[in-house]
Amino acid sequence: MEATKLMIHQVFTSSRLFEMPFFQRAYVWDEPQRERLLEDVESVSRGEGDYFMGSIVLKQKPTNTSNRIGDVRTVIDGQQRLTTISVLLKALSLKTGQIPKFDRRFRLDDGTPVIQHNHDDAAAFAEVMDREEAAPLGQDGAGALTRAFNWFVERLKPDKVNFEAVMNRIMLVVIELAVEEDEQEIFNTLNSLGVRLTTAELLKNHLFGLDDVTAYENTWKDIFEKDKETREYWDREIVTGRLRRSFSDIFFHAYLHILANDQELPVKSDDKIMYFRVDKLFDSWKHFVKEYMTGRRECLLDGIRRYARSFKASFDPNILAAELPGTPGLERMNALIFGMETTSLIPYALFVENHIGDEAEKKGLYKLLETYLVRRAVCKATSKGYNRLFGASLILNRVLSVQDFLENAAKQEEQNLRMPGDGEFREAFHKNTLTNKQAAGILYLMETTIRDHSKHSTLLRGMDQYSLEHLLPKKWRKHWPGVKTKLLETERDNHLLTLGNLAIITQKLNASVSEACWTIKLERGLRKYAGAMDTLAGFLDRVDWDETAIYERADWLASKALGIWTQGPVMDD
Repeated sequence: MEATKLMIHQVFTSSRLFEMPFFQRAYVWDEPQRERLLEDVESVSRGEGDYFMGSIVLKQKPTNTSNRIGDVRTVIDGQQRLTTISVLLKALSLKTGQIPKFDRRFRLDDGTPVIQHNHDDAAAFAEVMDREEAAPLGQDGAGALTRAFNWFVERLKPDKVNFEAVMNRIMLVVIELAVEEDEQEIFNTLNSLGVRLTTAELLKNHLFGLDDVTAYENTWKDIFEKDKETREYWDREIVTGRLRRSFSDIFFHAYLHILANDQELPVKSDDKIMYFRVDKLFDSWKHFVKEYMTGRRECLLDGIRRYARSFKASFDPNILAAELPGTPGLERMNALIFGMETTSLIPYALFVENHIGDEAEKKGLYKLLETYLVRRAVCKATSKGYNRLFGASLILNRVLSVQDFLENAAKQEEQNLRMPGDGEFREAFHKNTLTNKQAAGILYLMETTIRDHSKHSTLLRGMDQYSLEHLLPKKWRKHWPGVKTKLLETERDNHLLTLGNLAIITQKLNASVSEACWTIKLERGLRKYAGAMDTLAGFLDRVDWDETAIYERADWLASKALGIWTQGPVMDD
């Protein structure tokens, strides 16, 4: 492997062909990246110094008699940069009438463009390279590459961009691999250095070779790269624990859990432990494929396709923007996963979606799962064992019914995974302090269930459309009646953080209203923004708000919650 600093004119020659392998992503640069490049190109054209454009990784292809040219490089990384600079200079040459100068650098002797794109962008790139006038190409449904050309045609000013300056003053670091070197190691290195390569990209490169285009088209592209909407779904990132992870990574982590606990695949215990790691997910997949799927690639690809389709149909954070149904189901599982950040539930929920056909049985199990998770959240039970429970135990034991779940939970030797009983659950409404997301989520789930729609003219909003409000404010000392002792002050401070004092409202109150006395807070805020909340039913009629009111509401909420989240018959205290 060699790394060399090269100017653009040293990279693009009429005797070197750059091939984009099929497993590379489609061209995606958008306006922000184009604007930055154009600004830098104008800067070097003004003589303000050289510009470092970044790095690219190339691999020498073996020479054989079928090649029409000897120097062929596969672009392992850097297609966005190489493509964009080519498109920019093509637009410039059209506007300045210097196409021959462009062609001497960007076409082979036989007229073929020196960049050969894969199936995603081949037609669009060829159309740009063959363009003979400085006019935009067709706009309807144009892809990113066509949009880039049109943008440069419209924005690039020939008096501000100099062709020779671009060729001689823009620099790339070119990392070149010999024929015998393993580009997979380079992918791994790039990934560790923070270059945005998802597990899906790395695994695609690992599973398919350059001669596997048909297999790739049939088993991968339609699932992960079908169109913009599909790519955006899998690229979407959410926070799980302390990490930001793409949906594609979350899927491959979940599916690896399912495979590792398949009773037909005798995966070793030590390997299962390794597969639990999030930071080494691609290494885990490579190991799993080698150790347990040798000679079974078609089976593996079929499983990935089926489970990925199910994942995309099942999990969507956008559910938080719409009213949830008041009855158990997958929508409420999504609310628990994304709204209350219980992403460790995903492997088991994906397993359930693919192994239970009876909708009534599935909803019954989801109701029990919701009960289990809500009770534990209110009781502040630890979630440390959830990865093991939802990512291994329930899958390995094929827990696929309400009775299975109850029996499995009853057998849990570790008390930190048990279902809290009724008494503990009720007491927690009076005593426990939850995170804002947990408190708002639980109140919202209660609201969707107890809400009397006949009394309300408007629909309930989505979970993330509400603000959490402390009825007795944290800064109560300024406008609220005091208490006699420091001990009572401390008790009040503790009470105001419990569920009995919390409400979800449609708009965040400004500080002057939120911290005002009860009468002003009611008239200027709560009646308007919380009057339609059934989780506050009757309590906005109180003439005052104090510890007694908080206790009464906590007890009322607890009674409602016990009716919603009823524990199973073998789970009593």
